[in-house]
Amino acid sequence: MTSTETARAVRAHVLKMTSGGRSSHVGSALSCADILAVLYDLVLDVRPEDPDWAGRDRFIMSKGHAGAALYAVLGERGFFPTDLLDQHYQNGSFFSGHVNHVGVPGVEMSTGSLGHGLSVGAGLAWRARQRGERWRTYVLLGDGECDEGSVWEAAMFAHTHDLHNLVAVVDYNKLQAMGPTEDTAKLEPFADKWRAFGWDTIEVDGHDHEQLTAATAVLSPTNPRCVLAHTVKGKGVSFMENDIAWHYQHASEEQLRSALDEVGAP
Repeated sequence: MTSTETARAVRAHVLKMTSGGRSSHVGSALSCADILAVLYDLVLDVRPEDPDWAGRDRFIMSKGHAGAALYAVLGERGFFPTDLLDQHYQNGSFFSGHVNHVGVPGVEMSTGSLGHGLSVGAGLAWRARQRGERWRTYVLLGDGECDEGSVWEAAMFAHTHDLHNLVAVVDYNKLQAMGPTEDTAKLEPFADKWRAFGWDTIEVDGHDHEQLTAATAVLSPTNPRCVLAHTVKGKGVSFMENDIAWHYQHASEEQLRSALDEVGAP
């Protein structure tokens, strides 16, 4: 399966999971499907048959509200059978709405309280450097999440300690909970901010798999890497794209059928 096919499968799973569980954040999950597909298919050194392998690359889904997309890509990658995804958002399920690491192979950290993931990622990367270990740490952030001061504290720490084994990918879909990011707290000039904090910063089309691979697979020899991935919230479903309403609502049965047709679900 190619990364493009994986992204298509992730979108289909997300639509079914959020509709079946009557959960939210479908737009946020769809915007990062390509990022996750590229990382898990082409970049991360992981072993689905041995999720706790000591030499694995670490991945933290800091924008934990988009947990459906992470569960979906882990299922597609073989960490667990994909039919378990039907348990998403059900009472007693390990597959909670926000990312849960308990009982879910491949998940490094429970997330959802925004602003924590990069700090933990920087700590993991620092530990690897201290011990001379070669694995890398990747953190996926939301753009609205970057309003949190703790993100920038972690950014300073990473630069101070030359954590070139750390990559932050920002899902820059330009919408957050209540509206456009620029109307909430101005991020621009966003790339310049990361560069000023000492990060090797690259801007890419967050739905272009070649650009994503080039930006995340080969890292800076000295500095932490930030990839600003310009994305579309709700990507792949025309009536969800760039519509803030899909931060909260889920698809009805009729909308689900239409959305699955658009993403090319089998």
